[in-house]
Amino acid sequence: MTCHKRYKIQKKVREHHRKLRKEAKKRGHKKPRKDPGVPNSAPFKEALLREAELRKQRLEELKQQQKLDRQKEQEKKRKLENNSDVKPSNVEPVKEESGHCKTKSKANLGKQNSKKLYCQELKKVIEISDVVLEVLDARDPLGCRCPQVEEAIVQSGQKKLVLVLNKSDLVPKENLESWLNYLKKELPTVVFKASTDLRDKGKITKYVKVKKKGAPFQSKVCFGKEVLWKLLGGFQETYGKAIQVGVIGFPNVGKSSIINSLKQERICNVGISMGLTRSMQVVPLDKHITIVDSPCFIASPLNSSTALALRSPASIEVIKPMEAASAILSQADTRQVVLKYTVPDFKNPLEFFTKFAQRRGLHQRGGSPNIEGAAKLLWSEWTGASLGYYCHPPTSWTPSPHFNESIVADIKCGLNLEELETNNARTIKAIRGPPLANSILFQSSGMTNGIIKEKDICEELPKHKEKKQEKRENDEDMDSDQEIVDQELFKAEEKTSDTSPAEETWEELPEESIAGEQSPRSFIFDKVTQEDEAYDFSTDYV
Repeated sequence: MTCHKRYKIQKKVREHHRKLRKEAKKRGHKKPRKDPGVPNSAPFKEALLREAELRKQRLEELKQQQKLDRQKEQEKKRKLENNSDVKPSNVEPVKEESGHCKTKSKANLGKQNSKKLYCQELKKVIEISDVVLEVLDARDPLGCRCPQVEEAIVQSGQKKLVLVLNKSDLVPKENLESWLNYLKKELPTVVFKASTDLRDKGKITKYVKVKKKGAPFQSKVCFGKEVLWKLLGGFQETYGKAIQVGVIGFPNVGKSSIINSLKQERICNVGISMGLTRSMQVVPLDKHITIVDSPCFIASPLNSSTALALRSPASIEVIKPMEAASAILSQADTRQVVLKYTVPDFKNPLEFFTKFAQRRGLHQRGGSPNIEGAAKLLWSEWTGASLGYYCHPPTSWTPSPHFNESIVADIKCGLNLEELETNNARTIKAIRGPPLANSILFQSSGMTNGIIKEKDICEELPKHKEKKQEKRENDEDMDSDQEIVDQELFKAEEKTSDTSPAEETWEELPEESIAGEQSPRSFIFDKVTQEDEAYDFSTDYV
């Protein structure tokens, strides 16, 4: 390199460094300050330093353990890969063919195992608890009741069963009162409204008298908490010992939010998505009362499509979004749906989803309305805790088959029903429900059947297997029939051909014609070729 070129490069580098320093000055880039550590004047300095050293040691140990675990996993994977490579090549294509089936079966087994775990956890909660709170969505209380679970509670012994009408702020007051009058004939019922605004993990705002000016949001305020506390306290006094209270119900009815409202802290995980609680969770309310959160009920596949769409956590996976949303839409009042969503009148669900997608600005590439997205949005709104809709209670009251007068009397024993009625009336007055005109009328499909026994879950998969077996049997029958037909045709051909000394040669070479005569196959072939020659192929191009 020449001196001229070297000096030129050095000059460019110096200019570049100067430019960087200028920019750093403008930005105000400062060196990071050193941690001064614990001052000598601070009390318990030695103890603090020891704690810090212990933490460092623990972190290092954890990191080393994680590293060892990763190494072990990698070794296992390598061993598995080596074993798979050792196997003969003639087995590999079979594996490739059945790979897709295996993945499907694994997914089904995973779903099946999760359902079994749900059933096991629910059974544990029922066995442990002295009092069981069945949480119902006030918008469709009858649809949230599960006769199988209620029957299991009754059979498990002397347990108290209480119904809790949650989300009562999404229902008109008149409808709420009528449902309360209907349900209290059978079981003690509490009107409740859980506080849903749990952004901060700190304490929730306590019950405040709602004033016109400067009133807190409805979502922050909890209604019916004092009533439930009194009821549980009364049960504890009658038992004369510490009690455990189990909270059960279908997904998205607000089981975890009720526990959070009673505890005034965000202890249980709460969210819009269905089936967040997957295992039993014990929360002590005070010295004498412990509350137990449980996973949701599993809806039976024999239920109606509307019940599965609203009550099953896996409904959006099992049922297609369009089917689930159209099932919900079929049970809702059309005129009120049009007013609520500000959509023009529609004849069928597909037309509604196209208009709804255009209204909400849900578009696919090319500008076409996203119908599936609109269906998913409608489904999430109806299963969430924001949309106001209501159902009328049945005109005539009929007692449930799993309850009789003695069981109902045992459940209501030791309860001050008059006090409960007055407290419920106060909570209904305090709640600001939506007006009747703004709510959508929904037709309930009655009680939703659930699955408790693990055997019932196992029976779901063999049905599909039976169908597959039937299909295979039908295919085999078809193949056997085809073979019989082929055999008959072959016999007919043998009969038509004359018996001659050249018969053996014809059997060996069926395509060649025998001297002096023509085989049936060659005759048909000649006939086809003659027809092809006679056919004018120019017409095909036209």
